[in-house]
Amino acid sequence: MAGELEGCKPLSGLLSGLAQGAFHGHAGVTEELLHSQLYPEVPLEEFRPFLAKMRGILKSVASADMDFNQLEAFLTAQTKKQGGITCEQAAVISKFWKSHKSRIRESLLNQSRWDNGLRGLSWRVDGKSQSRHSAQIHTPAAIVELEFGKSGQESEFLCLEFDEVKVKQVLTRLSEVEDSIGTLMQAA
Repeated sequence: MAGELEGCKPLSGLLSGLAQGAFHGHAGVTEELLHSQLYPEVPLEEFRPFLAKMRGILKSVASADMDFNQLEAFLTAQTKKQGGITCEQAAVISKFWKSHKSRIRESLLNQSRWDNGLRGLSWRVDGKSQSRHSAQIHTPAAIVELEFGKSGQESEFLCLEFDEVKVKQVLTRLSEVEDSIGTLMQAA
């Protein structure tokens, strides 16, 4: 059986199928489909442990967002482990990760976002030309436009107008946030 599970193409296809199911949300990629398409000659009771091993390795590599040095060290350890993987399988996994890392990482990031994210921010300074109070005419106003949205969905826009006092308040608060982040980063 070991020879039947050594092939590079079936293993590469298996890893792609596992990634499609685990990271890209394609529910149609099932254990039965992977078995029938990639390893039909291998009995199901032998295929299942192999599938679980490859799924575990792929999830470990993806969840740790391994760079290529970490990946090589991890795969080397897996080849030396009792019941681990072969050097040929390690080479296929390494090649797969090098070509799919960015897409899997992006998918994991998108899955981990629950709420809208800030997609864009633009601003300008205008002079007021109309106001209820004549003293406010020709005073500068900062116009800030924020674009929010989830990946794959249409954006929402929020337009804010600030006078000079509000701009100073916002800058003070942002300075406080920056100081807090700096303090936290120094503690870490």
